[in-house]
Amino acid sequence: MLPRVSELGPEAKRRAGPPAFFRPGGPAEAGSPCYIWIVPRAELATHHVDGETGQDPDLELDGDSFEIDHHEPRARRHGRDPLTLPVLALNRFFHPVQITTARRAFLLLFGGAAHAIDEAGDIHDFSSWRRLPVRETDDGVPIVDGALRVPRVLHLRRYERVRRPPVRLTRQNLMLRDAHQCQYCARRPPVRDLNIDHVVPRSRGGVDSWENLVTACRPCNLRKAWRTPEEASMRLIRTPAAPRWTASMQLLLGRPQLFKEWEPFLKAG
Repeated sequence: MLPRVSELGPEAKRRAGPPAFFRPGGPAEAGSPCYIWIVPRAELATHHVDGETGQDPDLELDGDSFEIDHHEPRARRHGRDPLTLPVLALNRFFHPVQITTARRAFLLLFGGAAHAIDEAGDIHDFSSWRRLPVRETDDGVPIVDGALRVPRVLHLRRYERVRRPPVRLTRQNLMLRDAHQCQYCARRPPVRDLNIDHVVPRSRGGVDSWENLVTACRPCNLRKAWRTPEEASMRLIRTPAAPRWTASMQLLLGRPQLFKEWEPFLKAG
């Protein structure tokens, strides 16, 4: 018989390692026991909620990025770990605030810090979520008595903040701002043929900023060389400026594909 969690001492828990299975202590539903995995101690940290702000300091973004392939409806079939799949997290006002992993989502759901939202918009705690069937289009995590559906959207019950960090000045974000279009000739060559050009060259005191960097194709970049656009008789098709992307757009940077369950919340955000 598998031990109850209450029967596992600290030393036994430390030796258990990932991922062992256990049956939660307390009364179980008749005929429907639930077994879940034990995760490493470092991941199963206690969630401390600030009594004044109502914030959970453990719910911060980690900046990870994910790639989603909608041609693979079941991650486990293709050798992908379903616990690494992305889950959209909403604050208590249902505004999107981060994209986390399914592993983190299950910890928050089981601990009561969050609820899962299905495609119909219904809210579930862990007990009701584990009773949902894993359909053909779902991803599932194997458990002792079947499989547990991976949620696509998570509602954080006590998290109130709306995160809108400044957009980082990177090559990728510059090209996204300029829609991968040369800002001198308006052509859209392959990404490998695009460069980042200083409007005012560095040799003339130009700095790295949203207002002084633009996307340029190789021929235009070579033609302009160390000169300013006016000196090279090359006109910019638009004035460069810092992008004003919404929180939803920032969440999806580098993620061209998303789950249909995300769409209502991203549009509202």
